[in-house]
Amino acid sequence: MEPDNQTSSSEFILLGLSEKPEQETLLFALFLSMYAVTVVGNLLIILAISTDSHLHTPMYFFLANLSLVDFCLATDTVPKMLVSIQIKSKSISYSCCLTQMYFFHFFGIMDSVLIAVMAYDRFVAVCHPLHYTSIMSPRLCGLLVGGLWVFSGFISLTHILLMVRLVFCGNNELPHYFCDLTPLLRLSCTDTSVNKIFVLIVAGVVIAMPFICILASYARIIVAIVKVPSAGGRKKTLSTCSSHLSVVVLFYGTTIGVYLCPSSVRTAVKEKASAVMYTAVTPMLNPFIYSLRNRDLKGALMKLVNRKITSTS
Repeated sequence: MEPDNQTSSSEFILLGLSEKPEQETLLFALFLSMYAVTVVGNLLIILAISTDSHLHTPMYFFLANLSLVDFCLATDTVPKMLVSIQIKSKSISYSCCLTQMYFFHFFGIMDSVLIAVMAYDRFVAVCHPLHYTSIMSPRLCGLLVGGLWVFSGFISLTHILLMVRLVFCGNNELPHYFCDLTPLLRLSCTDTSVNKIFVLIVAGVVIAMPFICILASYARIIVAIVKVPSAGGRKKTLSTCSSHLSVVVLFYGTTIGVYLCPSSVRTAVKEKASAVMYTAVTPMLNPFIYSLRNRDLKGALMKLVNRKITSTS
């Protein structure tokens, strides 16, 4: 039962990664460096793919979108934390909190499903190479990515519409460094059962189902690789998938722990550690994973850097 004089909080206090002031300088330097690498790395990937005609293929089209999403996901969470540390203010208004949560879920959903789409692309390339061009047509690629943007926007907006129903009173301290859904639900003094049910449904649709599809795709890919007669051919085929597989392990290894594990085994510390992985570490590492293991992309990046050096000299 809600008291008649209950009022909703107008702001929240983000407690951050550490409540010890002496650690904040180190955290600021660390996350500023990580964010700078994330921005430069992902923007270079996008520029290299867009300017090199040899990379205008479905695989690199999806990779450019993944880099854009990773850049936006990190930008939604890390700068706010850096500003909070710098100005010694941990408050965030209710409207800003909901806005940050909307874009966090928007780009998080994009990330999850886009990785699954990339797995399907690799499955078609390895298992149906003769039909790859006709199956992965520019029209299909555009529809997949465009539909994903619409789908992500709809799910994220639904989260926000369900959230504005809730009332937050009493404790407004959020044990996190950004406005995530699960910690926010714990602060509400109204019934959150509908929100929790929707969270489970969405987690099943955008995390569990894509992950199962990825496992199924790679099971077929492994069977196809085993059938390749030469060791060199098997190695070459496997190398085209190894980068994507590394990203799958990084991303789903943390998101599954946060959104699909029972609440009884989750703690605020574990949630923050997992969030750091998929909002800061994974977006920073993805450009290195793809560029270091991909000769064509590495060559495009080198040409892009050399072109910039030549134009400035």
